[in-house]
Amino acid sequence: MNDGSTTDGPTADGVVGSAVRRHVAALAPEQLPAFVYDLAALREHAAAVRAALPERVELYYAAKANPEAPLLTALRDAVDGYEVSSGGELAHVRAAVPDAPLAFGGPGKTPAEIAAAVDAGVHRWHVESEQELHRLAAVLAERPATTVEVLLRVNLPVVTDALDAVPLAMGGRPTPFGLDPEQAEECVRLLTDGGPLGRRLRLRGVHAHLASGLAAVEQLSVAEQIVAWSADLAERHGFPLTEVNVGGGMAVDYDDPAQRFDWTAFGKGLAGLLDAHPGLTLRIEPGRALTAYCGWYATEVLDVKRSHGEDFAVVRGGTHHLRTPATRGHSQPFTVLPVDAWPHPWPRPAVTTGRATLAGQLCTPKDVLARAAHDASGLRTADRVLFAMAGAYAWNISHHEFLMHPRPGFHYLGD
Repeated sequence: MNDGSTTDGPTADGVVGSAVRRHVAALAPEQLPAFVYDLAALREHAAAVRAALPERVELYYAAKANPEAPLLTALRDAVDGYEVSSGGELAHVRAAVPDAPLAFGGPGKTPAEIAAAVDAGVHRWHVESEQELHRLAAVLAERPATTVEVLLRVNLPVVTDALDAVPLAMGGRPTPFGLDPEQAEECVRLLTDGGPLGRRLRLRGVHAHLASGLAAVEQLSVAEQIVAWSADLAERHGFPLTEVNVGGGMAVDYDDPAQRFDWTAFGKGLAGLLDAHPGLTLRIEPGRALTAYCGWYATEVLDVKRSHGEDFAVVRGGTHHLRTPATRGHSQPFTVLPVDAWPHPWPRPAVTTGRATLAGQLCTPKDVLARAAHDASGLRTADRVLFAMAGAYAWNISHHEFLMHPRPGFHYLGD
């Protein structure tokens, strides 16, 4: 559903804009739960991110964060391309933004996916293993006129305590992602020794997405180490280093939505890094940090009840629509939209302890969206709840079919 209305101001800090409030208030109970996306706020936020970055930094959107087609198209003017991690994402993103450059990443690429990506003209390849190089070369052998450009994804042992504290670490420790440094050295030799691999696969540089949840200072420190290691690798093997992809994972704070990643400081730091490496292009691939703030999961309270001295508010839907709070172990920030009407003859259940846990409809104690939340003080049955920061890793990462509840609606404002 599209709505031409826009917000009264930026809502990227998780604050509910008036247009979102009006839209949710006007929905019938049967239209809930619903995801509501503010595309005007998304475009404004993405444009600000792009403006904070130096010219020689390419901004790609990691489609895995939220691949909804209206979000992909809303981002098109601000981003240089999109990162996809499967054949399904490849086909979906190509259909939504046909003209956009694509980078293909992720472990375990199948031969069929590799062939489809080559035929689709994928812009960059993030190669995860030596076998993947050979599989890619085998596909290209059947397409003699085609060459591709690759970045080797490397699992680097960077020096920072931050990796021990982030919610998700993809490098600096044993993981299924990328090549260990010594394996990367061997792959460089295969690509630069004048053999068949190097004739069809052009080595452009290094990819190293190591963690999700780093603040700007930490992210910059990691980027500096990645670039330094990549420059040393290129010098040892005598190939021109033209690109380094330092990944995404910019911090998003669900406990304090107003605590934002400092894109201005990060951009200034990257500018200094580029000054030290003339001719180098950097690429970043944020996902959550671009779209999380533009989405809300709107629902209503079905019941409020007491259990062993604690209040629980049961809402329509749950973690089968919005899985992130269960997987990351946080409380999703929310705003209550009071509904004064109560047409029933029985007493209206309400929170009376000053706080409540907001749970969904699933038959599991893990179906919790927010735990012991003081913001739920006074919450009543039939009130509406808007969970903020639901624009990334929400519907698309959730277990939709468990208990077979109805699927949510999808609403796009400011389209």
